Amino acid sequence: MEFVRTPDDRFENLSGYDFTPHYVDVAANDGTALRVHYLDEGPRDGPIVLCMHGQPSWSYLYRKMIPLLVDAGLRVIAPDLIGFGKSDKPTSTDDYTYQAHVDWMNQWFRTLDISDVTLVCQDWGGLIGLRVVADNVDRFARLVVANTGLPSSTTVSPELSQMLGSLYPGIPVPDAAMVRSQFEAGSPGAFLFWVKYAAECPDFSVRQVFEMLSGIEDEEILRGYTAPFPDDRYIAGARKFPSLVPLLPHQQSDREANDRAWKVLERFDRPVLTAFSDGDPVTKGGEAAFQQRIPGAQGVDHVTIEGGGHFLQEDCPGPLSRAIIAFIEN
Repeated sequence: MEFVRTPDDRFENLSGYDFTPHYVDVAANDGTALRVHYLDEGPRDGPIVLCMHGQPSWSYLYRKMIPLLVDAGLRVIAPDLIGFGKSDKPTSTDDYTYQAHVDWMNQWFRTLDISDVTLVCQDWGGLIGLRVVADNVDRFARLVVANTGLPSSTTVSPELSQMLGSLYPGIPVPDAAMVRSQFEAGSPGAFLFWVKYAAECPDFSVRQVFEMLSGIEDEEILRGYTAPFPDDRYIAGARKFPSLVPLLPHQQSDREANDRAWKVLERFDRPVLTAFSDGDPVTKGGEAAFQQRIPGAQGVDHVTIEGGGHFLQEDCPGPLSRAIIAFIEN
């Protein structure tokens, strides 16, 4: 497996991101050692909060929240998924599969040998993180689920999958503006436009994704989010992630793996908080499945983070952090 490692100087002087790096090696299926970067801030004996990001962000997404959580006495661990941040980046999209991401993060998590963990997950941080929970359920004390999902055979029936599969070839290769308009219009096929944009648009860029889904205009912040990707050799993971959401007929095995994870979650009786934002066009309404299907979510005062878009950690770090702290303290 060929991979690249973003030069350290790309991460110098990033505003608000002055944290000590930590690294663990994980093994790919062919034996290649891949380096996973993570942050580990706060008191060693504090309650552990595991913050998992999605696509195409990295632990930089949590930079505003980490000091708030640490000041509350929490120990915050925030990894960069393989292909993102300071972690290694395989250069072929073929090296990225849903199961590979789960396997890599399981290896990383078990190497840390932590327990009594509160997971905070958003976007792909949920699709991967909740699978890690299912595979290591005794090590998790709580879940905070925000702007994410876990597609399964329950939510994506064979009939729906077949329909999506038949629609996909007819979708034109969109640009970022077209994808944004599809999401803003609430189009039922918007996600397929997103998949095709990331996989096939020759002008795909991480910067455009953040402009499209967040409206960030601050050049310094955009520099932080794009720092891991000096050129197109580094973006295979960012391109592949949307295509890995198990919606299409050929992804039945991934849906079945998520079915098995849901069976574990449907017995999870430790506390579960949903904290979706009110302005995310991608995951709108997704909290209902977690509230209804996980026992630990029953009777919890779930929160809606007002004024937040898809990247609610960037938009509303204070309200989200306060919700997490109150949830853990209760």
